[in-house]
Amino acid sequence: MPILTAERTNPDFEMTVTDSTGNSMVIDIPVDQGGNGNGMRPMQTVLAALCGCSAVDVVSILKKQKQGITGFKITVDGEREQGKEPSVWQTVDLIFDLTGDIEPSKGFRAVKLSVDKYCSVAETVRRAGATIGYKVLVNGEEVSG
Repeated sequence: MPILTAERTNPDFEMTVTDSTGNSMVIDIPVDQGGNGNGMRPMQTVLAALCGCSAVDVVSILKKQKQGITGFKITVDGEREQGKEPSVWQTVDLIFDLTGDIEPSKGFRAVKLSVDKYCSVAETVRRAGATIGYKVLVNGEEVSG
């Protein structure tokens, strides 16, 4: 059985990608590029995968450390190569915003371990040439290692 299937779901560029268990995601391009803007852009899905991969790591690490995480948000921004086809991510900047009964040093270490060691998507993006930077907030306060 395939890992994913992608099927065109309108006469323009929109695709619905479905995994082997039935979960789906819509990919499209913006109206100004000829699409309908009904889904994530393909390169945005790469950053979405990075957020999802790292989030799983961070939550898992914090749970193992018995940290009381009650809220978690990742904000991501990035720059792609200019004037090239294909145009890959050059820089990716992540802000991890953790809330709860979390020791700041443990919050930072969980993010560092994820981005620098465990997250396969982060490593894939790095191997494509991107620099990944991150900032960690615990209960609204920036923390560092």
